[in-house]
Amino acid sequence: QVQLTEFGGGSVQAGGSLSLSCVASERTSRRFSMGWFRQAPGKQRELVAAISNGGSIDYAGSVKGRFTMSRDNDKNTVYLQMNNLTPEDTALYICAAGGKDYWSRFYIPRAQSDYDYWGQGTQVTVSS
Repeated sequence: QVQLTEFGGGSVQAGGSLSLSCVASERTSRRFSMGWFRQAPGKQRELVAAISNGGSIDYAGSVKGRFTMSRDNDKNTVYLQMNNLTPEDTALYICAAGGKDYWSRFYIPRAQSDYDYWGQGTQVTVSS
């Protein structure tokens, strides 16, 4: 059972930046692709960014050019650097890990059902 713990949420004004991190309880680099999701009140959970275990990355259109996802396999950690934040980015940000033996190293899982383990989330609030 992989445990995921998110850090770095908080409150910021529009135009500001926040950096999130997600630490896994065990080595995930060779087994898992990782994703950042977010869920705002009254809205469905959506994928923000995902990274394959081979390092391929994809972003939601709404965050492209503003958010950067990365991973440090030695630290079992993934990061989400968020710049130029807007009130629409306000949400609970949740880290997830998923892995299937038949996935290539560059396959980027985008569906929630692709992910097996979830963190509790960290709140990001952006004020105007």
